[in-house]
Amino acid sequence: MTRKNIANAIAEGVGLTQLQTKQIIQKILGSIVNTLVEDGRVELRNFGIFEVRQRKARKGRNPRTGKTVMVPKRYTVTFKPGQVMKHRVAEEGRRHESPR
Repeated sequence: MTRKNIANAIAEGVGLTQLQTKQIIQKILGSIVNTLVEDGRVELRNFGIFEVRQRKARKGRNPRTGKTVMVPKRYTVTFKPGQVMKHRVAEEGRRHESPR
């Protein structure tokens, strides 16, 4: 699903234009990114937690040459789904399983 698909679905449901809905979605996503940069954590109750984590520097291997290289530390965003999301996804997954 793309941002456009989400905007279309919301626009139909609440009676806003697609342009208005796209702008709202962009503001929400921008706000999440800004909060992650500033605070390192965004918690959306019943949805999940986005968190910035630091990965340590480590030794890696160049697959082309086989040489050992140092991979510098970096920051990455992790997501931990909330209980409501976990249960809904698990429930839907069971409905879509093919019988054997």
